[in-house]
Amino acid sequence: MLLTIDVGNTHTVLGLFDGDEIVEHWRISTDARRTADELAVLLQGLMGMHPLLGEELGDNVDGIAICSTVPSVLHELRDVTRRYYGDIPAVLVEPGVKTGVQITTDNPKEVGADRIINAVAAVELYGGPCIVVDFGTATTYDAVTARGEYAGGAIAPGIEISVEALGRRGAQLHKVELARPRHVIGRNTVESMQSGILYGFAGQVDGVVERMARELADDPEEVTVIATGGLAPLVLREVSVIDAHEPWLTLIGLRLVYERNIGGRRGGQR
Repeated sequence: MLLTIDVGNTHTVLGLFDGDEIVEHWRISTDARRTADELAVLLQGLMGMHPLLGEELGDNVDGIAICSTVPSVLHELRDVTRRYYGDIPAVLVEPGVKTGVQITTDNPKEVGADRIINAVAAVELYGGPCIVVDFGTATTYDAVTARGEYAGGAIAPGIEISVEALGRRGAQLHKVELARPRHVIGRNTVESMQSGILYGFAGQVDGVVERMARELADDPEEVTVIATGGLAPLVLREVSVIDAHEPWLTLIGLRLVYERNIGGRRGGQR
């Protein structure tokens, strides 16, 4: 089985693949202060809860794939794979790793690893042209051409960032639950904030995606739009441009990149 780890600014998502199927997943907070030893203990604890795994990570896991938007965590995870699981093939997504996706931006090194991994999975699942909307700490929009090239994208403040900023800067406002209000016209302050957050972001997604699709393809209707990220379910019902929801898109991309770099050594063939 393959362990995939997607380290985001706020949360870290782990997925366990048996072949092409994801059989288990976990979501934990990202803490840049955790050391390699602490991360190893955390991984061992999570793996120990799964009935398909033995007491040690290496008992059934024969591959590890990692991407991270937090450099300090990537450094510690690299140490984890070397010190604790040195006999398990590991791929850490960084410059030099084969992804199969050409990056045509002005400076390819600026593009976050998670955005490239999302593009890898999107092309594999849906082909190009396509747009990936990732609802995370930031809301990112990534455009992939008909030839499968990563063309660039847009970055906007994420939903949670906006809620926290509103609560801090508004004298009579406070942080509210991210939930669908009863009405668009809020009957109280909480509903008004929920309405502005939910429908405001839904309008942003529709507007940005429609503009990107017109630039990406002669016929915008040919562009497939894929949503992913932990906060995607909150706005999916209110957005008109989303064609598919893939909650494990990044983990699927990690699996594909692992296979392209390690090949048949997974599944016990080391």
